[in-house]
Amino acid sequence: MGLSRSAKRVLWFVFLCLTVVCGVVATEEEDGRRKHAYVAMMYMGTPRDYEFYVATRVMMRSLARLGVDADRVVLASVDVPARWVHTMQKEDGLKVVSVENLRNPYEKQGNFDKRFKLTLNKLYAWSLVHYDRVVMLDSDNIFLQKTDELFQCGEFCAVFINPCIFHTGLFVLQPSTEVFKNMIHEVEIGRENPDGADQGFLAGYFPDLLGRPMFNPPENGTKLVGTYRLPLGYQMDASYYYLKLRWSIPCGPNSVITFPSAPWLKPWYWWSWPVLPLGLSWHEQRRQNLGYGSEMPVILIQSLLYVGIIAVTRLARPSLSKLCYNRRPEKSTSFLLSMLKVATLWSMLSAYTVPFFLIPRTIHPLLGWPLYLLGSAALNSIVINVFLLPPLAVLTTWLGLVGALFVMAYPYYSDGLVRALVVFMYAFCCSPVVWASLVKIMGSLQVLVEREAYFPRLGEPNPPTAEFTKLY
Repeated sequence: MGLSRSAKRVLWFVFLCLTVVCGVVATEEEDGRRKHAYVAMMYMGTPRDYEFYVATRVMMRSLARLGVDADRVVLASVDVPARWVHTMQKEDGLKVVSVENLRNPYEKQGNFDKRFKLTLNKLYAWSLVHYDRVVMLDSDNIFLQKTDELFQCGEFCAVFINPCIFHTGLFVLQPSTEVFKNMIHEVEIGRENPDGADQGFLAGYFPDLLGRPMFNPPENGTKLVGTYRLPLGYQMDASYYYLKLRWSIPCGPNSVITFPSAPWLKPWYWWSWPVLPLGLSWHEQRRQNLGYGSEMPVILIQSLLYVGIIAVTRLARPSLSKLCYNRRPEKSTSFLLSMLKVATLWSMLSAYTVPFFLIPRTIHPLLGWPLYLLGSAALNSIVINVFLLPPLAVLTTWLGLVGALFVMAYPYYSDGLVRALVVFMYAFCCSPVVWASLVKIMGSLQVLVEREAYFPRLGEPNPPTAEFTKLY
């Protein structure tokens, strides 16, 4: 039995109502997911642009892996390469907002650091008014757990790593067109800025933050009003870890590690571990989230090159030795010996420096260090064969370096002080051995010169031997 026309109309009306209600609910849920954002900044013009690009991608992918309920946004200056922008959008799922670089009026200050010239671009975070709250981040943060409770903080919240000055590696803000315009005006008129960077500017713009209460997220999920200090657990300075070799931050959750250290000690460099124990933590996050596919072809090519150098120099050593007999005595042997010593020392130094600069900087330490040791061994083999030096004496420094890596990588030190003392003692004990090997190398060069077994005069024939002369 079919439904009447009126019943069909009622069912159709109910269907339309359900569709509208579901659409409204879905829109509200979608809007709720987009009210918050984790934002990082990217600009060009430094020698380490690529490293910060990789670091930003790793950090943002780690946030996605933690399942944060917020957009992930990058404020990219207009000169960021288009292929980088495309990769971040398509492969990492990031929203990229292109911005013009803000002119920094503090460049003439005596204490101005050029690497912070464009950090005032962070102020663009206040222009993201379609978000209710924004967590602004530097690229050198490691997230240990979700920090979505930060979106409950007030208009501005930051961590005091320094007892008197808050750190701008992570801070919470409420976007506002009015505040953004006011900040730009303050930059244009040259508001006092102790360091000429974003941290000095914001510390002056929010001078009363030190006296504000500590942030404690309400359990009902409501958002706070005003400014707050964030617990230290949201910006755990890596230097705190190196003293105890463990975290012991009493205030708040231990959520985020930051590395406000010298640029060459950032955690993404392959030499950061085992020199700095936490370097491996960042690379573990990269391995899980991004991988090392872009650097692997270079690693393989360099490895094959170094193995080939070692093989060729070993095969060529007998030929080199045959060229070093019965040479005409050199009149200025002291000058030759001096030049030979200088050439040897420079060659040995190059054997340890050249591979260091050829290795991709952001490769995993467990790949970078073996490649460096292989490269330095290959170049040292050239030194050994060209100057006919004793192999063990030349490789003593190389062996000492291997031992130092094992000493630093030992995972069972009770604290950082014990680790530092052990490394110092190791270096103290190795120094005489390295010095003795250099003395032996210099002595070997002197023996070669005195025996006239090196460096023939170019263009001159070999003098006949005594046995050959007697025949005539």
